[in-house]
Formats: sequence, structure tokens, C-alpha cells
Amino acid sequence: MNLLTIAWKSIRQRTLASFLTALSIGLGVMLMVLVLVIFGAVNSAFTQRSVGYDLIVGPKGSDLQLVLSAVYRIQPPIENLPYMYLEQLKKDRRIISAVPLAFGDVTEAGSFPIVGTTTEYFENEYMPGQRFKIRGERISALFDGIIGAEVARQNGWDVGSTFSIVHGGAESGDVHDEKFTVVAVLAPTGTANDRTVFLNLEGFYAIAGHEKPVDEIEKRLKDFYAADPERLADAMQQLEGYKQTEKAAGDAHDHTHASPDAMKEVTAILVRTRPETPFDAISLSAELQKGFQAMAVNPVRPIQRLVTGLLGNIQKALVVLTGIIILVSGVGIFVSIYNSMSDRRREIAIMRALGAGRMHVFGIVLAESTLLCVGGGVVGWLVGHGLAIGASPWVIRQTGLLINPWALNSWEAILFPVLVGLAALVGFLPAMTAYRTNVADALSS
Repeated sequence: MNLLTIAWKSIRQRTLASFLTALSIGLGVMLMVLVLVIFGAVNSAFTQRSVGYDLIVGPKGSDLQLVLSAVYRIQPPIENLPYMYLEQLKKDRRIISAVPLAFGDVTEAGSFPIVGTTTEYFENEYMPGQRFKIRGERISALFDGIIGAEVARQNGWDVGSTFSIVHGGAESGDVHDEKFTVVAVLAPTGTANDRTVFLNLEGFYAIAGHEKPVDEIEKRLKDFYAADPERLADAMQQLEGYKQTEKAAGDAHDHTHASPDAMKEVTAILVRTRPETPFDAISLSAELQKGFQAMAVNPVRPIQRLVTGLLGNIQKALVVLTGIIILVSGVGIFVSIYNSMSDRRREIAIMRALGAGRMHVFGIVLAESTLLCVGGGVVGWLVGHGLAIGASPWVIRQTGLLINPWALNSWEAILFPVLVGLAALVGFLPAMTAYRTNVADALSS
């Protein structure tokens, strides 16, 4: 009979105590696995190149706020850029794609963010190697809309559904008169696109209340193009023509008319540069950094700072906490085995009398602590990933994060070696007690 078999029989003799001590280890491991799985999903969502673009161009301000608003849609935008600046960027030889985004409204049902954009947004990869899968048609009419998978699920919308939007966010309560029609539904992506409603950019401009007063636009253009008199003159010429058209139309203003480019604005511009020359993105970003018009941000770096500085520390704190739980559970195993040694002195003496050596008895006790630690850890690991599997559909629905419950974290790779070391540590003193047991005294007591 080998050491593990004898150790297992010894554990079975103290079923309740052994179960409770192994359970404490299992619960600690289960908590650690859940922490690692959840933070792994969060880390993946925020550090993956979750946008298939090299740069995000926006007004001067916080680079983190620009990324959180343009990519994750969880922060208000900084400001707007002139639409003419989009056309200016498109002429840059380093840029192969410049996709505009216009924010500002939410859906009346569910308060999902509204994004005005062009069909080019859906033709590009939403992250490297991943393209949109769309059920329905392309945006063509002025008031067409494409909805994300989570919008469709929560609101019960499908192709053909109509909806209204609220001006300036859910707090304003000012519902636009225009009705929009769903023409397509996106397949789940695990990104902010799942909880976004996309409108035709031209339709976004045509919505009543989206057009700023001419005087305000004029002032903003003068500030923006202060160092570029040629483009400023072009913009002023467009505005003058627009004023004359407005004056001729009088008060009977048609909100669906086509405004000149000088009257339009975009919130952010997603930029792809030439893949064969990676330095293009760096040079473009550095060039914009020197000016006062706009800034270009690598979408990964600000999020990496956030994850490393905030979420990374939270993850480490929770891992340390669960590690302490496992350590305390190990102390429980130590107490359980050590307290049982006085009751097992006679049993150990009989084993010694039958020919078992001191090291054999020592090994049995170590094997017992190892079975409790590692066995409880394996069960906790399986239960942790099992709970992650069961909860992942709910988490995906609530957060939009795509969770892989069986994704292994680097911390898990050292978990079981640590458990073996813990078993040796907590089992050493009881094993030494068994090793030093006096056969004659134990049999006569």
C-alpha cells in the first residue's frame, strides 16, 4: 500500500474535518480564479487593439477622455472639430482612411449612445483581423440606422423597427421629432459597438437642433483656422452663401436641407495610416501635437496607462487578498492535522511496530496535507471556471465583455506549485511529530 493510499484512508477517517479544511482551500482558489477570469476579460477588452485604427484625431484636451468617448463611449466628448478639417485630413498622403464620428444624442429607449458616421466605418475592421458581421442593408436613406447586438437584445428591436432619439443626452428629455428606421443589426463584437446606434452622418446633421448658430460657427472657424488664412477664407465664403440662402428662405426653414461643409462638425476622426510605413502614424501624431488645432492619439496607450495604474492595482490587491485567504486555509489544515496527531499516536505506533520506518510515517502525513491542499485547490479551480462558464452569458449581457471562462492567467500557472509548497509547509510540523513518536510510550498509553 503506497503513501497516498494510506494518506487517503486517514483523510476518510476524519471525513468532516478533512472536508471542511479542503473546502476552505477550494473556496480561496475559486475566488482567485473568478478574480483572474473577470479581470482577464476587462484587461482584454481595454488593452486589446479594440479599434482597428492607428490614431484618433480630436480637439486638444485629454487623450484618455478622447479615447473613452470615441472608442468606449463612456465619457462625454471634449469638443467638436470642423467638418472641413476631416476633408483636409483625407488629402494627407499618409492617411488611407479617415472616418468621422459625431456624438451628442441617445436613444429614447435604453439611452444608448447615438453615433453619426459613414458606411466606411463598417467596411473597416473594428479591431485587427475582425470585421463587422451585419444582418440587413447598408445605410442609404437619411434616417436609416444600424444597431448593435446589445441594443437589439435589450430594446427588442430588429430590422424594420423605428425609434426616436433624445437631444443632448437622457437628462435633457427633449425628444427629436424625427423617426429613424433600423436597417441592419450588428453581430456581437464584445466592444462598445454592441451598445451603440449608428446613424447616417448626413441624417445626423439634418436633425433639428443639431445645427449651431452661424455666428457661433463663424467664431469657432476663425479660432480654428487663425493660422490658415486660405482655408479660413474658403470657410467664410461658404458661411456667407449659407447666410444668403437662409435670408432668402426666411422663417420657413427646412431642417432637412443640405448645409455647407463649413456649418458641419465632427466629434472625432478615426484614422488609418499606410501599413507599409508604420512611421506615418508617429509623424502625423507629432505634427498635430505641435499645432493648436487638434491632437492625434494612439488609442492603446492611454488605456494601457489606465489599466496599469488603476485596474492593475485593483487586480493585484484582490489576488493578494485571495492569496491570504488560501494561506489562512492552509493554517486551518495545519491545525486540523496537528490536533489529530495526539489521537493518532497509537495508530502511528502500530504502523511503526509493523515495520514502517520514521520517514515512511513522515511521508504519510506530508501526503495527507498535500492531498487536502492540492485536492481542494483542483476542486476550487474547476468550480471557479465552472461558475465563470455559467455566469459568462449574464456578464456579457450586462457589460458587453466577451469572457473566455477557460482562458488561463499566468497567475494560475504558479497556483498549484504554490499549493504543493503550502502543503509541505503546513504538514512539516505534524509530520515531525509523527516522526518523533515513541513506539513503546504510544503503545503503552
